[in-house]
Amino acid sequence: MEQDQLWSQNRTYEDSLKLLEETNAAVEMHNHGSCRLHFGHIDAMLVQTAIQNARRTIPVTGYEARAVLALLQSSDSLQGDLKATLKQDKDWYSRFMPLSEVIMEFVVNRSLVKVIEQVIDEDGSIKDSASSELKKSRQQVQVLERKVQQLMESLIRIERSETSMLEVNNIDGRWCIRVDSGQKTSFKGLLLSSSGVGSTVEPLSAVPLNDELQRARGLVAKAEAEVLLTLTKKIQLDVDDIENILNSLVQLDVINARATYGLSFGGSNPHIFLPDRNSSSTAQSLTRNDNSNGPLPNNREWILHLPKAYHPLLLQSHRENSQKSKEDVATSVAALDKGQPQPVPVDFLVSNKTHVIVITGPNTGGKTICLKTVGLAAMMAKSGLYVLASESVQIPWFDCVFADIGDEQSLSQSLSTFSGHLKQISNIKLQSTRQSLVLLDEVGAGTNPLEGAALGMSLLESFAQDGCLLTIATTHHGELKTLKYSNEAFENACMEFDEVNLKPTYKVLWGIPGRSNAINIAERLRLPSVVIDTARKLYGSSSAEIDEVITDMEKLKQDYHKRLTEAQYYLIQSKRLHSSLLNTRRKITEHSTTLRLKKLRDVSDSAAMARSILHKNVRELAASAKKTSQHNKAIESSHVSTTNSLHTASDDKKPTITDRSPSDAKKFDKSSAGRFAVPKVGDTVHVSSLGKKVTILKVDSSKGEVEVQAGIMKLKLKVTDIQRL
Repeated sequence: MEQDQLWSQNRTYEDSLKLLEETNAAVEMHNHGSCRLHFGHIDAMLVQTAIQNARRTIPVTGYEARAVLALLQSSDSLQGDLKATLKQDKDWYSRFMPLSEVIMEFVVNRSLVKVIEQVIDEDGSIKDSASSELKKSRQQVQVLERKVQQLMESLIRIERSETSMLEVNNIDGRWCIRVDSGQKTSFKGLLLSSSGVGSTVEPLSAVPLNDELQRARGLVAKAEAEVLLTLTKKIQLDVDDIENILNSLVQLDVINARATYGLSFGGSNPHIFLPDRNSSSTAQSLTRNDNSNGPLPNNREWILHLPKAYHPLLLQSHRENSQKSKEDVATSVAALDKGQPQPVPVDFLVSNKTHVIVITGPNTGGKTICLKTVGLAAMMAKSGLYVLASESVQIPWFDCVFADIGDEQSLSQSLSTFSGHLKQISNIKLQSTRQSLVLLDEVGAGTNPLEGAALGMSLLESFAQDGCLLTIATTHHGELKTLKYSNEAFENACMEFDEVNLKPTYKVLWGIPGRSNAINIAERLRLPSVVIDTARKLYGSSSAEIDEVITDMEKLKQDYHKRLTEAQYYLIQSKRLHSSLLNTRRKITEHSTTLRLKKLRDVSDSAAMARSILHKNVRELAASAKKTSQHNKAIESSHVSTTNSLHTASDDKKPTITDRSPSDAKKFDKSSAGRFAVPKVGDTVHVSSLGKKVTILKVDSSKGEVEVQAGIMKLKLKVTDIQRL
C-alpha cells in the first residue's frame, strides 16, 4: 500500500500546480525577508492535546497553555508583518498568494494571549499572581518548608555537638523536645511551631509535619487546578480558531520546508505541463481501461529538459562531507590532499518523438544514478519541490512513476533474481498508463544473454508501441542498441568512460550506443597477451569493427561537445562585449545630449540677457528721442509763430516764392534735393531724433525706409528722418 502511494502520490495535475505556486510564494517571502515562516519553536503535539482537552473541559497543563501561547503569538506576529508589508506595497499580496490569503484569515484573540501570559510562566508553571488563594497557599507552604529546614539544621548541629540524646514527649497536648547526652536518637515527622530550636525543651505543633504540609500542598494543588480550569474554559471559547491556526501553520511549515530545501541546494523552479490531450488531467482518468475519454495520441507535444540535474542524495552527502571537513581541521587537510569528489550532473533533453531511451555503459558508470535522478526529479516537481538543476527545468506531469531497480530476489516466495524482475515488470505493465514514467534497470539481465536480450527488446517495443509516455532502461545487451535504427521512438545514450585513466566520467553521451570496454581494460591491467588475443578472436572481427565505429562516433561526439562548449563560451563573451558596447554608446549619447542641452541653455541665457539689454537701451533711446522731439517741436512752433508775425508785418515788402527770381528758386531746389536724396549703403547720415550719426546698412526705396547701425543697435527709419552730411 505504501509503495502504491509512493508511485502515484495521489495528486492531480492541478494539485501539483497549486503546490508549486505555494512553494514559489514561500520563496518570494524568504527573498523579501519581512515575513519569515519559522515555526520551529511551536510544539504542535502539545497544542493538539490542549485542543482536545479544552473540547472535553479537561484542565490543560501549563506546558500546553504555553504551546497555545506560542502558536497565537507566532500567527499574530506573522499577520502583523504581512500587513506592514502590504502597507508599503499592495502588489506583494498577489506575489505572496496563496499564502497571503491563508495568513490574513488568522483570527487571534489577543485578550487570551494576555491571560495566558499573566497566568503561566515561561517554564510552564503557574504564577503566584494567578489567584489570591494560590498565592496564600504557596506562602504557607514556603513558611512550613522554611521551618523544616531550620529544624533539620538544628538537629544536624546537635548531632555534631557533645549532646547525643534526643527525647520527645507529649506534655499537656503539646510536643516537647529534650536533649540529653549518652544516647543517639533520630527525629522525624514533627513540625516546630516556634521559630527556633534549642538544646533544651521546645514546644511543637500537635499536628504531625506530614499532615500539615500535605494539607498546605493540597490547597496549592486545588488553587492551581481552579486556575487551569478557568484558563481551559477561556481557551474553549476560541478552540475552533486555535485549531484552524494550527492547521494553517502546519501547512505553512510544510510549504516553507519545500522552499527552504530548494533554496539551500540551489534548485530550479520546474515548469510542469500536461501533454496535449482532450481529457481530464486526473490520474484516475488516464488509466488504459478507461475508454470514456478515448485513446491518447502518440504524437502529443511534450519535452523533458533536465539541464545539469543532480541526484538529491549525492548532493546532500557531498555537502555534509564538505561541512565535516571544514569543522575538523585534520580532516580538512586530509580531504584537501585526497580531494573531495564533486557530484557530476546529468543532462537530459528528450522530445515528444522519443518514448524509450536505452542507456548502456560499463558497471559503476552511473546508469542507475541517471534513472534515479530522472525519477526523483519527476516526483519532486509533482510534489511542489524545486528540482536540483542549474537551469530552468521543463518536465511533463507523470501520473505515476514506476521503477524496477535493484535485486528483487525473494526466498520466501521462491523467486530468483530474474523471476523477481519479471514479476515487477508485469505489475508495471498492468498499472502503467500513457501518462506514466517507467524506469527499468538492467532489463533482460539474470538469464541467458540471448534470451534475455530477446525478451528485453520485446518489452521495450511493447512500452514504445502502447505503453507509457516515457520509458528509460539500462542494459548490457548489445542487441538493444539496434532498436533505434528500426524504430524512431527509441533513442540511445551511453555513459562516458575514460580509457586513459580507466575510470567512468559519469557523463551521458546522447545518440551514441555504449560499447564494451572489458577487453581493453583487461589489456591495460596487463592481463597476459595470449588471453587478450584469444578473447578478441572469440569476440569476433565484426564486433570489433562495430566497436571501432562506436569509438569514432564517441570521438566525434566529444569533439562536437568541446566545440559546442567553446562556441557557448565565445557567445557569452560576445554578449558581454555587446552589452558593454551598448552601455558605452548609451553613455556617449547621454553625454552628448547633456552637452547639447547645456549649450542650448547657455545660448538661451545669453540671448535673453542680450534682449533685456537691447530693450533697456531702446527704451532709453526712445525716451531721449521723445524729449528731443518735443523740444524741437516747441522750437519750431516758436519759430513759426515768429515767422508768421514777421510775414504779416512785411507782406508788402517781401515777394512771394512765385515772385522770386529764377536763381533763387534754383538754389532752394538744390538744397531740398540734397537734403532728402536717397542715401546709399555705407553712407554716414545724421538722425536728428537721436542726435547721432549712423551708418546705412540697407535701403528699401519702395517703402522709403532705411536700416541703420547706431552703436550696437540696428534701427529702421524713414528716409525723411535722416539728413545727409
